[in-house]
Amino acid sequence: MGVIERYNRWLNSSIVSKEDKEILKKMSQKEIDDAFFKDVEFGTAGMRGILGPGTNRLNEFTVRKATVGFAKYLLEKYPNAKTDGVVISHDNRHMSREFTLQSAKVLSEFGIKTYIFDSLRPTPELSFAVRYMKACGGVMITASHNPKEHNGYKVYDETGCQLVPDKIKRLVEIIGELPNELEVKYTPIEKPAPIITLGKDVDDEYVKLCESITINNDLDKKGFKIVFTPNHGTSYVNAMRVYNDLGYEVYPVKKQCDPDPDFSGTLSPNPEDPRSYIEPIKLAKELKAQLVVMTDPDGDRCGLAFLDKNGEYKTLTGNQSAAMLIDYIFSEKKKRGTLSPNGVMYNTVVTSSLGEKVAAYYGIKTEQFLTGFKFIGNRIDYYEKLGHGPKFEFGYEESYGCLIAPFARDKDGIQAILMYSEMALYHYRHGKTLDMVWEELGERFGYHEDRCYSIMFEGSEGANTMNKLMTGLRNNPFVLINGHKPVKVSDYQLSITVTDKGAKSPIDLPKSNVIKLYYEDGTTIAVRPSGTEAKVKFYIGVVASSLKEAEAKPEQLYNLLKQALNIK
Repeated sequence: MGVIERYNRWLNSSIVSKEDKEILKKMSQKEIDDAFFKDVEFGTAGMRGILGPGTNRLNEFTVRKATVGFAKYLLEKYPNAKTDGVVISHDNRHMSREFTLQSAKVLSEFGIKTYIFDSLRPTPELSFAVRYMKACGGVMITASHNPKEHNGYKVYDETGCQLVPDKIKRLVEIIGELPNELEVKYTPIEKPAPIITLGKDVDDEYVKLCESITINNDLDKKGFKIVFTPNHGTSYVNAMRVYNDLGYEVYPVKKQCDPDPDFSGTLSPNPEDPRSYIEPIKLAKELKAQLVVMTDPDGDRCGLAFLDKNGEYKTLTGNQSAAMLIDYIFSEKKKRGTLSPNGVMYNTVVTSSLGEKVAAYYGIKTEQFLTGFKFIGNRIDYYEKLGHGPKFEFGYEESYGCLIAPFARDKDGIQAILMYSEMALYHYRHGKTLDMVWEELGERFGYHEDRCYSIMFEGSEGANTMNKLMTGLRNNPFVLINGHKPVKVSDYQLSITVTDKGAKSPIDLPKSNVIKLYYEDGTTIAVRPSGTEAKVKFYIGVVASSLKEAEAKPEQLYNLLKQALNIK
């Protein structure tokens, strides 16, 4: 069925509201094309997209279809699904509460007991709550750090982990077998299952576990000022509880604390966007605060800014902050004899090589996975069930997400801001700012600079352009950059690594549309279409002999790469 047929199906449907039909009538041809050129995809990261009417949008019909599919999946997979139940949580976005209640109603009418919170809660607490309630699954209504026009739908298994590809495959099949979003039907059971509002004990236990991860909580906190913002999202209550309980001097950015779906107090809720730091740094300057911490709207990512040795505020990338945190946690644990002799750290194939080098220095091995924290959560569960094997010590992604203690099985912004605060305080008490700590890491392990660049490709033409770009690179992967070609290329879609000499080795990971180039001087370039947005990401990592050289090199390489790939 083509775009116009789909559009007319919605326009002529008796169950589409008058308000949505008015929106449809006012759409330009470009808007119609984008809203109807495909069904919103339920992929390995669930669904995420723009809110509004259309097949390629998040709305009551597409969410209902996904929930019907999830209900059928749970009943097929778990014999006790009805009594074990599902936990649902949501962020601050438009329609998040409505989607939560709608999803709970559908599951209830399939006979599946459902737990909901009384209001918004962060993603890591949803992950924890699934485990705490011994539920068979979870749903998180969130678009994470995406713009205000977006929302999303993520599903979790009984371990509190997002479904990995081999698990979600059957769910995607079930959803694919359903009629279109306007014609999905089911017969509600005569007596729907209960929808239970979770009590305060879930919040209390989650906060208690977050507080338990501290290492040096007896450090003098007086005069060490922290500015915190939840970016209008889910983390405000939990973060302030943790900080107050542990005696930190914290100043919230008040205009960004309310759960506002329009994000009116910030130019961006994304810690990867420099605009998200404008208001927090403004307050930090007034207070002469040493540290700025933020979480994204659903509370799983964390961003940092700090007062450097020259009295200026600087931000850190996820790779930089994580490398420093790994060094702090592992060194402090080693002092106390609590670092496992058989420890493991997890990261991803697009993460900086620096973290792995730091971990190796402390005798901790590293396992790498595809992008998506679900792979890390799944690996934690694998070793837990195995009963032996390496002990989890840390897990992180370059995109500002990390996990310190695995009582949650997703990246956890509350754990992150707590330990980043402790790390910064520890170095402050030892006369060091974080830029000084970063320079010391460079002296020890080489000066690393890793940056991620993105190019948007919107609409049906954009999707075609993205496909052509990846196909072209896959067919000719040994790209000359500044006269140098890669010494090896890893293609995660083809599950193979090929050297410039022609030697081949398999990649033992699920297939994914990622290509990574390795150059002789330590430079790496990974190219990956986003799993949640219409864009291609370019991850460029360099290792240099000086900080100045390292900082200048990624931008130069990115421009050369675009020329080589004929990207305008």
